[in-house]
Amino acid sequence: MADAPLDRRDACPTTLTHKEPRMNTVLALSGVVILELCRRKDFYVLFVLTTLITLVFGAVNFFGDSSIFRYVKEICLLLIWLSMLVIAITTAARQIPAERESRTLFPLLAKPVSRAQVVLGKFLGCWLACGAALVVFYVFLTVLSATREPHFALSGLLQSMWLHWLFLAIVIAMSLLGSLVFAAPSSNSTICFVVVGGLWLLARHLNKVALQLAEPINSILYFIYFTIPHLDIFDVRDVLVHGWPAPSLGMCALATLYAAIYTAFFLVAACWVFRRKALN
Repeated sequence: MADAPLDRRDACPTTLTHKEPRMNTVLALSGVVILELCRRKDFYVLFVLTTLITLVFGAVNFFGDSSIFRYVKEICLLLIWLSMLVIAITTAARQIPAERESRTLFPLLAKPVSRAQVVLGKFLGCWLACGAALVVFYVFLTVLSATREPHFALSGLLQSMWLHWLFLAIVIAMSLLGSLVFAAPSSNSTICFVVVGGLWLLARHLNKVALQLAEPINSILYFIYFTIPHLDIFDVRDVLVHGWPAPSLGMCALATLYAAIYTAFFLVAACWVFRRKALN
């Protein structure tokens, strides 16, 4: 008597069924990413950097000049931005390539899990993990600033942290797209660092360069200027350093919409590339 065909759900009890909501699948994949990141050395480096930043703040007392604290805060905020940029790019760049190298991506896609869900799960996990790391940095910044400054604006810090997290959302989505385009995580990370650095530091000056050039280069640069994501709009470190008024809620809402559009663009592009990419 022939054996009955083996049901895939019987062979693998942990297989997700089609009836399970797609959002639950994305959340489950993001949870795996967060647990994986907690086991790696990234967070240990984060704790070391946080401790070093704390020691730098404590060293301000040796100078005896309260105005120096402003410059130390500016250096610490720059370290926070650079550290989070490194964590976001390197974490996102290795997600899908590591799954392919360890061959865990094949049984995952054999289950009723779409490639789009894999991309969204990886993005959400990286974004939430970076958000947790961001909170650690800003908690230290809040405590130490409150002990040095009598009129510390907590609202400005919360808005700055939110804009920083939106900045990381675009960077993570861009890095995930790069991990599906470029061959190795190292090359993807290097290119992402160069591109993000250019968008962050130089994109704001592109229109000034276009004014000094003739057509058609002038129009091309203006088209690029209005098309590329301007990551500098999320950098409001001067609000915390100099005590300037915090961005209005309307500006934060527009920045949120702006980040959501570019993040969605990179994620849709990543899903499109991943759907057409041969895994073997």
